[in-house]
Amino acid sequence: MDRANTENADSAAASAGTTGVSGAGPGGRLSAFDGLAAAVLDDRGAVAGWTGTAEDLTGFCAEEVSGRPVRELVADLPDDLRGTTHMPTSGRVRLWHRGGHTIDVTFRTTRVNGSAQFLVLAAPTYHVADHQNGAALLRALSAQHRITIALHDTDLTTMQTNAMPGTLDGRPVQPGTRLCDVLGAEDAENLEAVLRQVLETGVPVVHRNQQVSRRHHPARRHALSLSAFRLEDSRGRPTGVAALYIDDTDQLRARRHLDLARKVAERVGGSLDVVRTAQDLADVLVPAFGDLAAVDLAQSVFDGEEPAERLGGGDLHLRNAALAPATAVWPAGIKRGNPVPPLSDHPLLRSFQHGETVIYGRDDFVALIGGPHLVEQLLPQDAHAVMVAPLYARSLTLGAIVVWRTGHSDPFTDDEEDLMRQIASRGALAIDNARRYTREHRAAVALQQSLLPPATTDTPAAETAGVYLPTGRGAGTSGDWYDAIALPSLRLALVAGDVVGHGIPASATMGRLRAAIQPLADLELEPDELLTRIAELVQRLAAEAPCGNHDVVGATCLYAIYDPVTRRCAMASAGHPPPVLVRPDGTAEAVDILPGPPLSVCGMPYETTTIDLEPGSVLALYTDGLVDRGADDDIDDGLRRLTDALAVSCRPERALNETGRALLADLVDEAPRDDATLLLARTRAVPGEDTAHWQIPADPAAVSEAREWSTRQLVMWGLDDLLFPTELIVSELVTNAIRYGRPPAELRLIRHNVLVCEVTDASSTQPRLRRARTTDEGGRGLFLVAQLAERWGCRHGQNGKTIWSEQSIECPR
Repeated sequence: MDRANTENADSAAASAGTTGVSGAGPGGRLSAFDGLAAAVLDDRGAVAGWTGTAEDLTGFCAEEVSGRPVRELVADLPDDLRGTTHMPTSGRVRLWHRGGHTIDVTFRTTRVNGSAQFLVLAAPTYHVADHQNGAALLRALSAQHRITIALHDTDLTTMQTNAMPGTLDGRPVQPGTRLCDVLGAEDAENLEAVLRQVLETGVPVVHRNQQVSRRHHPARRHALSLSAFRLEDSRGRPTGVAALYIDDTDQLRARRHLDLARKVAERVGGSLDVVRTAQDLADVLVPAFGDLAAVDLAQSVFDGEEPAERLGGGDLHLRNAALAPATAVWPAGIKRGNPVPPLSDHPLLRSFQHGETVIYGRDDFVALIGGPHLVEQLLPQDAHAVMVAPLYARSLTLGAIVVWRTGHSDPFTDDEEDLMRQIASRGALAIDNARRYTREHRAAVALQQSLLPPATTDTPAAETAGVYLPTGRGAGTSGDWYDAIALPSLRLALVAGDVVGHGIPASATMGRLRAAIQPLADLELEPDELLTRIAELVQRLAAEAPCGNHDVVGATCLYAIYDPVTRRCAMASAGHPPPVLVRPDGTAEAVDILPGPPLSVCGMPYETTTIDLEPGSVLALYTDGLVDRGADDDIDDGLRRLTDALAVSCRPERALNETGRALLADLVDEAPRDDATLLLARTRAVPGEDTAHWQIPADPAAVSEAREWSTRQLVMWGLDDLLFPTELIVSELVTNAIRYGRPPAELRLIRHNVLVCEVTDASSTQPRLRRARTTDEGGRGLFLVAQLAERWGCRHGQNGKTIWSEQSIECPR
């Protein structure tokens, strides 16, 4: 075959192979046609032209095959072609190679216009299969609507893409465009930097997550997963980059919804405060779900009560509980604590009241709030959509979650409506728990407060002020209490106690213990003996407790008795923190007292500690909630803080109740983990000139001497109107002491707002009041004392007993 025929074959092959194809590479040749063999056959099937690529494929040069029938080059001619000159249009055969082996090729034939010759194009079958599979893969990928394929040249200009309206920018992407023509400038620059790196290094990128926005819709962000690899020709030279852009926006939205649901589960419901729970719910929704959020609750929910069922428009009795973000510019009518204004009877409102989540457009919302005159007051600026979800729990509509979207943000979707239903359901449960806790907390605190004594008392022995702060956690109370009990002979009992447990059971136990201590205090038992009796009571209460709760019935207690005459205070502790003494000079220290076991431990002794108190001293009794801040804080450090604070705060000119409130505010956390009580007592003393003592001789004649001595003392005090009853009382009490008691004996008179007459002897015999018969010669002494005195009694001490009586002084000194 001559050179002219070879050149003509090359020209014909090039012309046939490139007809209708644009975008050829250098030299007009497409890399897809590299290695494509071509030959020209005459009408007899003999080789009339042979290209260099045909020589490369078979090893035969043009001179060796020129004029030879092409059938001689075919190793296994199909039966349908044997004995015929018919030229098939396409097929697959095996050709002989000059080296003796065969080559599997796929061919296509076409008649050359204006001649009887045929152009045959052939390529190795595996090469053709690769192109066919690649084309099929490309068509399959191009048909995927979530996958955008783009082929970029070395300048990153788009050569080919399957991008259709809606895939990236809502319009077709034409060849010759750049990413900056479709995406925002910064996003396009970032993506091109990645593609340029792939083009330069040849290292592919797989599933690289990118956030992009459309050029004409910059407010809406899309999530793209980018995979890219370098395109090369048959010689390995870079020809461009193939990029696959997968729209992960839906998956990203789903992940965000899951994240939001998780945050709601983690952050909402951790507080048992209704308003705090509502605020947590609003905070978690912004900006993850909307631009603005509000939580409105029924007014009764704030008080822990169940809301009434309401249908239709009008006043829904809702009040705003939370807004988010707090820094937003809210309309004037939307503020924390503001009531929701009456609403029109709108169909969407009815749907909401039946427990459905509803979405309002701006016009619907304007119609709901009653007209355009309230728009500026109630509709956030630029709001275009609002979603309202009822807080529905246990068939009660507790309130509503309101979420607005403003500006260029997307409208609400159906899947977001479903998500809001889930969030509102969890939020309603958390708010209902907080509401029920509020109700229980208020009931427990009310019970606790009703069981406590008056906050302040004023007695001859001391003025007192008690302060109680319930816990900010759990069931609301821990059974802490204090008490100030006026005793005979102007004495005063001071009590502080702490019951094990929380809530109403603890308050009830506290009430029983306080009720038990008061009559025991009236018996004028010594502090250690009184605590022993109370410990026995606690043991009985524990035995009466339901099975499994025996170990949770217990208490600690501090009991002190102050005598303003002797200016001495006796105290004993049952596992309770020591009191703090603030002296008149401002120095303060914890009293060194040996604590006994808690009241739940029976059979262990208690020890009484006695200290002297100067008039004007302040004795502080408290519970551990005032000094114990948890595991990270040492109680000794808390006691030091309390002592220092008392030294600073307990000034003579400052009222005790004011001091107590200030101390609790300074020393207790905003949400204390335990109840805290503080009882302050500023002591007084009875002046020496208001008391008189007389030793009673062990002689019956001493009765008349005692009458004379008491008469002189009453005259000296100006209590002439009490001479007669006092003579009779002194006579009877001294007679009993001489007749039935044991020496030594003493008569003591105390003048204050009452006249106290005391007779003490060394006998522990308990006197008994009885009614004497008419024939009895004695037995009327205590009966007369009871008739003449306002009250009388007997107390026992370590060295005997004291019988006392009190008479009112009409004009106290």
